[in-house]
Amino acid sequence: MGDIKRSATFALGMAATLAASVALSSPAVAASSPIEACGGGSYHVIDSKALGSYATIYLLYNGSTNCVVTWKQGSYVGNSAWVSAVVQVYGSPRVVNSGYFGYYAGPVKVKAPGKCIMWGGSYSGQWYESPWEHCG
Repeated sequence: MGDIKRSATFALGMAATLAASVALSSPAVAASSPIEACGGGSYHVIDSKALGSYATIYLLYNGSTNCVVTWKQGSYVGNSAWVSAVVQVYGSPRVVNSGYFGYYAGPVKVKAPGKCIMWGGSYSGQWYESPWEHCG
C-alpha cells in the first residue's frame, strides 16, 4: 500500500509541477496590436479584411516575412470564441493557428519575398480566404 501512496504522491507532484510551468510560460498580457503580435519592428499592415463587427484579419509584412493575425474587436474581445489565422505560400503547406482565443489568432508567418500568398482567417462562423496575391 505504501508503494501506491508514493506513486500517487509522485504523480500528483509531477502534475502540479507541469501545470505550474505551463502557467508560468503563458504570456501574462496579450499583444496590444497586430504589429506587436507579429513581433513589432518593421512589420506594417499591407492588407486587411473585416469579418463584420467581430474581428479583422490583418496581413503584415516586414520586407521578407508575411504575418497574419485575426484580431477580435469591440465587445467580442475577451470572449472565448473560435478564431483562426492562416497564411500559405503558393506551392507550400498552409500555416494555421486556430482555437478558442480571447483576443486574437496568430501570428502565423511565412517567408515569401517575390512569391504569391493566400491569407485569411475566421471568427466563429465567418471566414475569409484571399485569392493568390501580393506576388511581387
